[in-house]
Amino acid sequence: ELFLDDKGQKISKSKGNGLTIDEWLTYADPQSLALYMYNKPREAKRLYFDVIPRAVDDYAAFLGAYQRQEGDWTNRLMNPAWHIHEGHPPKPEEGGISFALLLNLAAVANAHEKSALWGFINRYQPELSPETHPRLDALTGYALRYFDDFVKPKKQYRLPTEDEAKALSDLSHALGELPEHASPEEIQQKVYDVGRRDPYKTVQKDGSAGVGQGWFNMLYQVLLGEERGPRFGSFVALYGIINTEKLIGRAVAGELVSPPAA
Repeated sequence: ELFLDDKGQKISKSKGNGLTIDEWLTYADPQSLALYMYNKPREAKRLYFDVIPRAVDDYAAFLGAYQRQEGDWTNRLMNPAWHIHEGHPPKPEEGGISFALLLNLAAVANAHEKSALWGFINRYQPELSPETHPRLDALTGYALRYFDDFVKPKKQYRLPTEDEAKALSDLSHALGELPEHASPEEIQQKVYDVGRRDPYKTVQKDGSAGVGQGWFNMLYQVLLGEERGPRFGSFVALYGIINTEKLIGRAVAGELVSPPAA
């Protein structure tokens, strides 16, 4: 009775609604489930597949925050990581890559094996490996299963409008001016620079030109087949600038909506 489906109804095995604990552990680690249970443990919770990615990344965020709170026991004792690990949270792995980012990588890379995702990870951060980063290695497996079962069936790319296609082509050109191993921050700045155009341009409080969320929504919808996604500069850094240029070219050509016949 502690678990409800996404509509707030009691989970029923006969209906197949909602998500069982065993199913959660097929797609994410036990720590993410423990975090999800930590908040208001006596209240009924909506347990369904869409909550998993955020729980995984929130756990990593709390674990990282715990290390930064060294000596600050007021905040450490309020950190869920302290309670999940009974007062002894492990050190987070360096160079962490979010679960949301791995899901998007699985989508564009058309990957079916962890080794394929590790190929991109090693190009991005050569010092990482399954041996040195076992949690990240586990997350790659979870991401592949989650993507195949829940993300892939719902993905829906759309064609860019004429103006959007022009903006995407400009973005591809701007990315091409960067070195292949540019930082996520350098890439994100280019994304902002190209996005400062109508209808995405906004005016910030200090009067400078900003970029509205509509720019990023368009990128996610056209390039990733999603309504939202991770920070775009981080995605490009992981996937690779050259690969992203090719992805943009395919999107502008309409190949993501209707892949060419083999």
